[in-house]
Amino acid sequence: MVCDASAVTVRVEPHQSVLAAVRAAGVDVMSSCSEGICGTCETDVLAGESEHRDTVLGAEERAAGETLMICVSRSRGPRLVLDLWTGAAAR
Repeated sequence: MVCDASAVTVRVEPHQSVLAAVRAAGVDVMSSCSEGICGTCETDVLAGESEHRDTVLGAEERAAGETLMICVSRSRGPRLVLDLWTGAAAR
């Protein structure tokens, strides 16, 4: 997974959520439920294909592939580029 705003690449292990992996890499991302039901961690997808596991997005939003809930959703492929900033706070 790539944090595009700062060109940082983070490996997300099969047992990890994207949220856990980016936090371990020092990215401060807002989240609340960690269950895919609140939408707090919604993040823009810049490239790659998402596997949605949330209950927030509707069918059309999932098909568009423009955002995903990083607390539960995954990448369908080897590379996912997200609009995340690795500074003191996520944008």
